[in-house]
Amino acid sequence: MSNIYKQILELAEKYKPDMSRFLRDMIAIPSESCNEEKLIQRIKQEMEKVGFDRVEIDPMGNILGYIGHGKHLIAMDAHIDTVGVGNIDNWEYDPYEGYEDDEIILGRGASDQEGGMAAMVYAGKIIKDLKLEGDYTLLVVGSVQEEDCDGLCWQYIIQEQNIRPEFVVLTEPTSCNIYRGQRGRMEIKIKTNGVSCHGSAPERGENAIYKMAPIIQELEQLNERLISHPFLGKGSLTVSEIFFTSPSRCAVADSCWISIDRRLTAGEDKEYAINQIKNLPSVKRAGAEVTMYTYSRPSYTGLVYPTESYFPTWFIEEDHPVCKTLLEAYENLFNEKALLDKWTFSTNGVSIMGKFGIPCIGFGPGHEDQAHAPNEKTWKEELVKAAAMYASIPLIYIEKYCHEMPTTTVNLADK
Repeated sequence: MSNIYKQILELAEKYKPDMSRFLRDMIAIPSESCNEEKLIQRIKQEMEKVGFDRVEIDPMGNILGYIGHGKHLIAMDAHIDTVGVGNIDNWEYDPYEGYEDDEIILGRGASDQEGGMAAMVYAGKIIKDLKLEGDYTLLVVGSVQEEDCDGLCWQYIIQEQNIRPEFVVLTEPTSCNIYRGQRGRMEIKIKTNGVSCHGSAPERGENAIYKMAPIIQELEQLNERLISHPFLGKGSLTVSEIFFTSPSRCAVADSCWISIDRRLTAGEDKEYAINQIKNLPSVKRAGAEVTMYTYSRPSYTGLVYPTESYFPTWFIEEDHPVCKTLLEAYENLFNEKALLDKWTFSTNGVSIMGKFGIPCIGFGPGHEDQAHAPNEKTWKEELVKAAAMYASIPLIYIEKYCHEMPTTTVNLADK
């Protein structure tokens, strides 16, 4: 190991208690989507404390911390909102008070994904301590509303703030492996209409719930037939919600609608997925309406930035310069080769790479199976590894790979 990578690792280990304390502080602040303001202010405090050159909060409420002033803009992103806690009886500890021992930190957001933010902030301190600034500007983003609408924050950053990095490191949990893509997703609504009447004589009406029943059965069967891809895996769908309207409990339901969480593999897009459902025999028989949801919930600042609930699939080639950058950083730090893989779930990359073609690469502390789970936890040693990686990535990119960057990065999901 060259001396600089040894120094980076030593500092990352030294700052493990600081990262742990900062992560515990973040976990203690409830920060579900659209309610992240107090957490954003806590992150701002830590960024300023460790010496970021500039810290801003944009009109949507995302926090943007800058280190350096070079011409190559490199971004790293952690969404700092969380889901709720679910059934509190499933938790062994208070999800916000959390728990800590020598190895783990437990609490809502530990893996998904405030651990990534803790590691990024202290990577910034390592860069400052070792004077690793070069011809780059590092932008550390704490993004909001991802759990509600993945990628919305980066749609705003790119389109309204006119910020376009050369690449983005996504710090979603990867078990400290390197991820180069993910399936996309979309949120679909199916609605059936009926005619209400008194429940004592249901034959006088037309029950919208009964119309929906065979549709749900066919959707379950459709999930088994969806196409697969050798790298990304199989597309999937599940019915996630069901609603109805009726004049009373003593009446026939006059409308029914369901929500579908549709995961899209390579070769699938929104038109393909919508048409699959429209062509189901039960949907045609019921005259059901099949549409896509839109998202327009205000951020904590009050800003509304509407978007359709479609989040494209993306993945990049194995020998892309950003893949090579992270693979080399990993090998230099840990003297072993990294696993190059993909996420099962979705990330802000759906906008950054999926919509705007800015290459993304993933490396994060924590594990995917901890996301949204009770007793969510992360591992302190992974915080150390992540901080060391984040401090090393700009150095290697500027020294070796920035001149290899293609003018356009191909989204292999579109090929």
